[in-house]
Amino acid sequence: MRKIFLLIAAVFLCCTLVSARHIKGGWIQYEYVGVGATPATSIFKVTVSVFRDCAQSGPMPSSLGFYDAVSFKPVQIIPGTIYTAAPNTIKTYTDPCLSNYTAVCYQIHTYSTTVTLPDNSNGYIIAAQEANRVSNIKNITNSSNTGISFTATIPGTINGTDYHINTSPFFNFKDTVVVCYNAKFTYQFNASDADGDSLSYAFGNGINGVSNLVAPPYSSLNYAAGFTGVSPMGASVSIDPETGLISGIAPSVTGEYVIAVYVSEWRKGQMINTTRKELQITVGNCSLSAASLKSVYLNCDTYGFTFQNESLASNVNAYQWDFGVPAITTDTSSKPTPTYTYSDTGTYTIKLIVSNTGGCKDSATAPVKVYPGFTPSFAVAGSCFQSPFQFTDNSFVKYGIVTSRFWDLGDTATAADTSLVKNPTYQYPLPGKVIVKLSISSSVGCSGFVTKTVTVNDKPFIFLPFTDTLICSIDTLPLLAQGNGVYKWSPNYRISDTSAITPLVYPKDTTVYTLTVSDKGCIDSAKIKVNVLKFITVKLGLDSGICKADSFTLRPVSDALSYQWRESGNGKSMNSYTVKYPVTAPLVTTTYFVTANLGYCQDSTKVKIYVSPYPVAQLGNDTAICFGSRIQLNSVFAGVYYTWSPTSSLINTNTLTPIAGPVKTTNYILTAKDTMYCKKQVSDTITVKVIPPFNINAGKDTSITVGQPLQLMAIGLDSAYTYQWLPSVYLDNAGIYNPVATINSVSIDSIRYQVKATTFEGCYSTDDIWIKVYKNGSEIFVPSAFTPNGDGLNDVLKPMLVGITQFDYFTVYNRWGQVMYTTSERNAGWDGSFKGSKQAGGAYIFTAQGEDYQGKTIFRKGTVVLVR
Repeated sequence: MRKIFLLIAAVFLCCTLVSARHIKGGWIQYEYVGVGATPATSIFKVTVSVFRDCAQSGPMPSSLGFYDAVSFKPVQIIPGTIYTAAPNTIKTYTDPCLSNYTAVCYQIHTYSTTVTLPDNSNGYIIAAQEANRVSNIKNITNSSNTGISFTATIPGTINGTDYHINTSPFFNFKDTVVVCYNAKFTYQFNASDADGDSLSYAFGNGINGVSNLVAPPYSSLNYAAGFTGVSPMGASVSIDPETGLISGIAPSVTGEYVIAVYVSEWRKGQMINTTRKELQITVGNCSLSAASLKSVYLNCDTYGFTFQNESLASNVNAYQWDFGVPAITTDTSSKPTPTYTYSDTGTYTIKLIVSNTGGCKDSATAPVKVYPGFTPSFAVAGSCFQSPFQFTDNSFVKYGIVTSRFWDLGDTATAADTSLVKNPTYQYPLPGKVIVKLSISSSVGCSGFVTKTVTVNDKPFIFLPFTDTLICSIDTLPLLAQGNGVYKWSPNYRISDTSAITPLVYPKDTTVYTLTVSDKGCIDSAKIKVNVLKFITVKLGLDSGICKADSFTLRPVSDALSYQWRESGNGKSMNSYTVKYPVTAPLVTTTYFVTANLGYCQDSTKVKIYVSPYPVAQLGNDTAICFGSRIQLNSVFAGVYYTWSPTSSLINTNTLTPIAGPVKTTNYILTAKDTMYCKKQVSDTITVKVIPPFNINAGKDTSITVGQPLQLMAIGLDSAYTYQWLPSVYLDNAGIYNPVATINSVSIDSIRYQVKATTFEGCYSTDDIWIKVYKNGSEIFVPSAFTPNGDGLNDVLKPMLVGITQFDYFTVYNRWGQVMYTTSERNAGWDGSFKGSKQAGGAYIFTAQGEDYQGKTIFRKGTVVLVR
């Protein structure tokens, strides 16, 4: 099975320069060249490799130093080092199993030189430093002010053996790694050794640095909470000490993480040197389309399973499931979360193959164990805390055998309340309730548990269904009880067996029997009172009556324990014929008989229930009348007595047909009563709606000329339903509220029209209008004189408009031409005053103008005499 967990790539795209913090890691490698020209010297080729962010630029380590490995004194410093130019390296291949991936970029800068060093038994530390490690590293603090130190060691003499002839390990170039957050990954960090030395790998602290080269020792990086040098990506990521394989689950926070790997060289069992390489792993927002299943699928209850891909990959678009049933090919599915039911028990191997649109495929397999019929169960026997409880394992295991069991007996005061045996016993120190748990496992891998709440009593268990009962003196009664232990009843009076759990008793007098239970030193007792009657009676009360179809409860008075009822005739009006208090609803007069028993004691009685129908009171539908009108109320009645309410607006209230004359809407109630067995009264209500008075207005009297259309208008009625104008001659429609009258006859001098408006209920109102008809066409008439003396006769001077549809003005002048009065309002006129002062008698001039119904302008001018 192929698993894809890791992408080897560079970290960032080359882009705009945003900062001078640019160093992402590196290492120093040296090679022993040979003996130097000067005795006791050796020649080494040293190469410094620095990884730099493509998006940044800045200084590189400026000096390379060689220091005594013990005293740290400088032996040789090479200043002004110049690193080879490195082109941008952009990752062009993307694994199709990786989703949400962005291409990355890095640079590798190198500096190589050859040095001659004196042979030194202490060995040497080679060092280069730079203060500008990249910012925002997630697993260290204050990375924006952090540098890096590149170091390597040339061994000296160890345990009497000189190891300076040595070439340090060479690291394969798999740097600047991208992994997916919260995902499993592996990364092969390995090196090769030219001397054939054995190598081992370990995480360690990253080393800080400064701009100017200083002598060792150098300080470690400060790691953020949850991270250390030996756990640079958290506790879930580790490195194999033999292979250098880094694996685990990536952190959940995306970003860059610095890792320092220390590779140790071993020669003939002696560790001679350690070389450190630092790199940065980028945790990205990506996922892998891997197939992942649980380690095992187990069902101990049914044959059915629901499966799903346990990988969090988001780019999977195809699934192939094989549920592993031999000899068939139909046990497959292409669903993301299939359900499958196996036909038999056993262990199967399920296989999942996933793929995405890029062509990535991955597979996984897992065992499926189908062994239903596994039920943990147990029984418990015990009562009193002073004696042991017995626990019995009743678990059912259909397949395999029980391989382990564990009892937790629920005693919270001690840790010694556990057991591994099948059927343990346990004595509790105190009474109370405990929760007992049994956990079991089977040989086919099933496991489960069951719990029960166990009551630990302070006394033996006793249960009495009743503690007070009643019998007849000639009867025998069983005393019912439940309990555990040895039983003893007292007194030994008319009882069948004092040692039985349910003895028979037949006392002649009321007796209290006591049951004592002993269970392994625990004792408790309970009492039952047996009340004895010499005879019984039953009473039902006096005969009575009810209304037909009403229900009621028969309530006998008796100490009996059983009852038998029957009815007269063939009636079946009772809801039960054996209960003490039955409910009945007779339709006819009925006699009820009851027989009451207390054992062999018996008594009987009866009661007669007379049935009368309900009285009747019916008033019919609601009605309406006009204000000032009256109406007769009609009713249907059955009974003896009746009453009307209210009576203030009724006439003849001692009859069933009174006359109602309300002045406002009124609800009239008729109540009927009976003197027979139905004592309930019945009422009915009728609403008499009163239509309030209203007035209709046909308009003011007017005048027209022959042939002039006149719009009639009935106003003042909010809820009129129908209209009628009389006479109907010369009207375009006599049945509407606004007909048009056109009088074309010259023989008509005047006419009076009456309009009648009628409501839905028949209430009506009338009014009329008088119309004067002129035969000589349209005119404006003005009287020749008027007498404004307040006698109500000819007090106002106003024009009479005949055939005028538009009235422009009527103006009065005095003899000096001053306007005394003017108006354009019809039916308005001059009262002989000006600004509140009465004007003197004499002649005045008027002008008047209007437009008739044919559009002709009518203008009149003349004199009028004001008489005082």
